[in-house]
Amino acid sequence: METTLPADAFRQPTSLTRAQSKAIAAATLGTIVEFADWVIYATFASLFSRQIFPADNEMVSLLSAFAVFAVGFIMRPVGGAVLGAYADRYGRKKGLTLSVALMAASTIVIAVCPVYATIGMAAPVILVLARLVQGFAAGGEFGSASTFLVESAAPARRAYAGSWQYFGINAGVLVAALIGYALTRTLDPQAMAAWGWRLGFAIAGLMGLVALWIRLSVAETEVFTRKVAHRTAAHPSLLVVTRHWRASLRVIGIAMAGNLTLYLWLVLFPTFAHVRTGLSLQDAFSASAISIVVSLVAIPLVGKLADRVGRKPVLLAFAGGSALFAWPGLHFLANDFWLATAIVSVGMLLSCGYAATAAAVMAEQFPSEVRATGVALPYAISVTLFGGTLPYIMTSMSEAGLSEYCWVYVAAVCAAGFLVYAFMPETKGKALE
Repeated sequence: METTLPADAFRQPTSLTRAQSKAIAAATLGTIVEFADWVIYATFASLFSRQIFPADNEMVSLLSAFAVFAVGFIMRPVGGAVLGAYADRYGRKKGLTLSVALMAASTIVIAVCPVYATIGMAAPVILVLARLVQGFAAGGEFGSASTFLVESAAPARRAYAGSWQYFGINAGVLVAALIGYALTRTLDPQAMAAWGWRLGFAIAGLMGLVALWIRLSVAETEVFTRKVAHRTAAHPSLLVVTRHWRASLRVIGIAMAGNLTLYLWLVLFPTFAHVRTGLSLQDAFSASAISIVVSLVAIPLVGKLADRVGRKPVLLAFAGGSALFAWPGLHFLANDFWLATAIVSVGMLLSCGYAATAAAVMAEQFPSEVRATGVALPYAISVTLFGGTLPYIMTSMSEAGLSEYCWVYVAAVCAAGFLVYAFMPETKGKALE
């Protein structure tokens, strides 16, 4: 039975306590670094694909690299189930530290991976294995971090606190884009293709050590500490797919449009714009960086809005606006820096409606004993289906001469998300069990 908080729970001071602010900052900084590690792959895919994969055709090599990008997502549900259950049983803090350690190690492996000309097929095999570990780590990251943030907040501030999860994700992508921009501006194209991309992976991987140190410094959430003595003997993953299957399906639906649009505008855009329009990588990275800065300003503000008006109105505005923007956004994209910047910025602003509410609304679907798993597992399934496959689908459509119809796929998924948001229950004011 759903419990609603008393009205006086929302008459608390609007400012966070010092301990809550420290917890949010520590979790967010860790997420920034971890997602820089995760998306640096897409940032340099068009460069290292020619060295790792055995193909004379540049487009075939790029498709192979994006296929491995999608393969990494196969492990995200596994990571969501395993690391989510680990966080539910042993603590959010332990789940956060384990995920970032795995991510950093696998990123460094990619940085030093020999090329195909040196070790043959072992090169793509090493890349696939490293990407699988990255996917496993990322699968547990979202559930643990979202749960940690939401549980660390006062009831009237949960959307705002949870919004820092995607603030960290977007900032992590910005870090990856800035690494790409700095390297492409410093090194000539030949050096970038030969070894510059390795430097990008090495920087991102070493930053993971910083994230690990940051996450070791935070305290466990009071919600977990209070409930740990009363946790059930059943495995959290089993409970999620049996007792909480409706909430799990709802999370998949909540996340599908958000995952697709964020991977379109946040991750894929620089490579997509470069390949499709001929826009230089340097300009593409610059446009992406500007749009991410815009989103970093907007996300916390939209999170505050969701705490005032509810999660549903914000999510409906995101899905409806994104569905309508799909055609003009993709149709008018051209080799023009300011046009590309305007398009990706509008796309990112619309996606802020999802980014600012996702962590809170997903965490509010589950009780504490399965919350990290309940968020991580279905979210990972959704991001695998609608985020991980997007680069391959859109690149394949472009190769087949169907690039003008990519917007149909984007609009359809956003329209489906709109229906999910319209019929789901509002969770603003719901007590965390």
